[in-house]
Amino acid sequence: MKRVGILTSGGDCQGLNASIRAVAKSLYNYYGKEDVEIYGIIDGYRGLIYGEYRLMKPENFSGILTQGGTILGTSRQPFKLMRVIDENSVDKVASMKDNYKKLKLDCLVILGGNGTQKTANLLSEEGLNVVSMPKTIDNDLWGTDMTFGFQSAVNIATNVIDCIHTTATSHGRVFIVEVMGHKVGWLTLYAGIAGGADVILIPEIPYDINSVIKTVKQRTESGKNFSILAVAEGAITKEFAAMPKKQRKAAVAEMPYPSISYQIAHEIEQATGQETRVTVPGHFQRGGSPCPYDRVLCTRLGAKAAELIINKKYGNMVALVNNEIVSVPLSEIAGKLKAVPKDSEVIKAAKTLGISFGE
Repeated sequence: MKRVGILTSGGDCQGLNASIRAVAKSLYNYYGKEDVEIYGIIDGYRGLIYGEYRLMKPENFSGILTQGGTILGTSRQPFKLMRVIDENSVDKVASMKDNYKKLKLDCLVILGGNGTQKTANLLSEEGLNVVSMPKTIDNDLWGTDMTFGFQSAVNIATNVIDCIHTTATSHGRVFIVEVMGHKVGWLTLYAGIAGGADVILIPEIPYDINSVIKTVKQRTESGKNFSILAVAEGAITKEFAAMPKKQRKAAVAEMPYPSISYQIAHEIEQATGQETRVTVPGHFQRGGSPCPYDRVLCTRLGAKAAELIINKKYGNMVALVNNEIVSVPLSEIAGKLKAVPKDSEVIKAAKTLGISFGE
């Protein structure tokens, strides 16, 4: 009897259920439904720590290809606290290992982003058989060209910018669309280009507000009465970027605005006199059904994860590299952030079109 546990950790996104389904259906197809048991770990690592799980049935994986969220539930368990004894005197790492052994698991499949992958690597180093899958709308995982959830989020963010265009042109306003992405700008970059933004601000390229204002003024002078800015939630000014890390964090915390986008809006309005509005789609970007691209990607990644389990190739994350599904060692990718290269072909193409990055 093959026993496999599956958990989803960190923020939810489109494609989690599609990925879970692909792993389960592949294992059932290979071993037969009577010779494999799949345990769903409830609410991510928290469920593994406190022994919350359920034996899944084949029917649990039917009809979930297009379903958003995760049927297993999820939670955030910061990696930096994994070796810290909690308020209930629980040794989290020891508890996860104990519950893995109690379930007599042959492998644990872990779906998640950066923090999740670091803990997956920790468990692998502790002797557990682990296979992981790359989940995040941020697309910031090292070792894979694409994470599932990213393209679905791009579609949503792009649709927001598309819709903003009509009201911006009608009222002659400047509109800022604040896009998710944590510390990187992949989502903002792709949605900004796809949505026809005039200015794209991402963390990897600190901006000069005077450059941004200049772009808005030039558009107005050329007869264009509106401007669209796609701004990453982690965008920073050149002044902030030059500060030491601790000082920069303190400066951001003291900023008298809900987010950087509102500060930019205030500065543009003050300098140009043009009405400026901010739209924050927020968690809309993580919700809803996965787009067709993600459904296919999740299916390919899930099938590969099952293949690794069948062949006992543990300690790996499945990844998309040069349009091929491969496995990469967790030890090589855990803790590494994949930022947008400043000299990337995508940025070069955007600049060729005249899109400003506020430099």
